[in-house]
Amino acid sequence: MAKARKNPYAKPDHFTREAKERGYPARSVFKLEEIDRRCRLLRAGQRVLDLGAAPGSWSMYAAQRIGRTGKLLAIDLVPVPLALGEAATFVQGDALTLTNEDLARFAPYDVVLSDMAPSTSGTRDADQARSHELFVRALDVARALLAPGGAFVGKIFMGPDFEDARRRVRSAFTEVRGIRPEGTRATSYEIFVVGLGRKVPAAPAAPT
Repeated sequence: MAKARKNPYAKPDHFTREAKERGYPARSVFKLEEIDRRCRLLRAGQRVLDLGAAPGSWSMYAAQRIGRTGKLLAIDLVPVPLALGEAATFVQGDALTLTNEDLARFAPYDVVLSDMAPSTSGTRDADQARSHELFVRALDVARALLAPGGAFVGKIFMGPDFEDARRRVRSAFTEVRGIRPEGTRATSYEIFVVGLGRKVPAAPAAPT
C-alpha cells in the first residue's frame, strides 16, 4: 500500500511560529519582508495598494513601514478580521471586477502589491493558468495606478506562462527581478516577480 503524503501545512514550522509571536496572522509576512529588504521597496509616507490582502500580514507589515504619513488601501474578497494600522483602509471586493476607479482611492501609488493566488484545484496546469490571470490583472492595475518610478510585486505560480508574465513586467518597468523568498515552502511553486522603476507611460499619438 502506498504511503499517504504528508500535508506540509499541517504542522506549524518556525516561520509560522515566529509570525504568530510577532503578531502577524500568517508566515507570508516574511516573504514581503525579504522582498522589501532586497529591493528597498517600502518607506515612510508612501501610498500602497495591497491586492489579495487577507489574512492581513502583508498589509500590517506595509502599514508599519509607511507609517502615519502613508496611505494603504487593502483589497480582498474576504474580510480581514484584525487592525491593520491607522494608515490602512480595507475594502471587501474582488480585485478582478473592481474598476480601476474603485481602486484609485489613494492613487497615484508608490507600490502595488499582489499576493493573490487561486483556490487550488490540484490540477497544476489549471492552477497555474488561473494564477497567471490574477497576476496579469494585478499588473494591469499597477500600470494604470502607479506613479512614475513606482514598484510592483506580484505572485505567480511557475509554469508555461511565467515568461509571458515577466515580459509584461519588463515592458512597464526599468528593472525586473524574480524572487523566491526563503520563507516559501519547499513544496510550493510560487515565485514573486518584482518590477522596479515604473516607466513613464508613452503619451498618445497626436491625431494627424
